Amino acid sequence: MAKYLLLKHYRGAPEPVNNVPMDQWTQPEVDDHMQFMADFATRLEGTGEYVDGQALSPEGTFVRYDGEGRPPVTDGPFAETKDLIAGWMMIDVDSYERALELAGELSAAPGSGGRPLHEWLEIRPLLGVPKNVTD
Repeated sequence: MAKYLLLKHYRGAPEPVNNVPMDQWTQPEVDDHMQFMADFATRLEGTGEYVDGQALSPEGTFVRYDGEGRPPVTDGPFAETKDLIAGWMMIDVDSYERALELAGELSAAPGSGGRPLHEWLEIRPLLGVPKNVTD
């Protein structure tokens, strides 16, 4: 089994077919989208492929260390994760091909008008623990 992170982006990927921002959806459209996500996760729990997933708030701060005794630096001249990542789901699957298949299904979550978003998802494999090398 290999773990993959499926990232849902606000922007930064090619535009989805149904490109109406979520803040312009009706409450029933938001509810339907969230229910699709919950049902998808429940189905993957049943197959043992679901690890975790969360929707992210648009609020957030980018922070970095700026040296001993100095306050952390917040925000900066770079794209901020809070502007890019809307949510994520971690899966544990037998193959990269299965990760692609599930990401394709997740891309069809309903959006404005109940139509599938056809949104682009980023698939990121987790780095595994290196195997011990012995002589």
